Amino acid sequence: MNNKINDIMSVTMNKIKEITDVETIVGDPIKVDEKTTLIPVSKASFGFVAGGSDIPAKIEKERFGGGTGAGVSIQPVAFIVINDGNVRMMSVNSPSSAADLIPELFTKISDIIETVKKNKENKTKTDTHSSNS
Repeated sequence: MNNKINDIMSVTMNKIKEITDVETIVGDPIKVDEKTTLIPVSKASFGFVAGGSDIPAKIEKERFGGGTGAGVSIQPVAFIVINDGNVRMMSVNSPSSAADLIPELFTKISDIIETVKKNKENKTKTDTHSSNS
């Protein structure tokens, strides 16, 4: 019986390893613009249970029952913000941190929109100038 429970536990633990890895905790960097990168950071919690029974039988037949269960919870907790060479941690759980990020976010979005508009205007001017030549 002991080997069978070990086998069941081993398979379950391997499946948990497949689900979670380092990229789950520290996510892939998200490039906001040329100067700003966000890296998500999460917290993972695991729960695991295993059990089994070996029921004696009158005949030479093995009677084993067993099972395992596991649960994984992944919660975002922060972002590492890299802006123009400066690094800071912005907590998701702290209301003041999120509130502090909103004005900066609006500024970044406005800057991105302005850059896109300027690029379109420059492209239009270049296209018009090229067709007139």
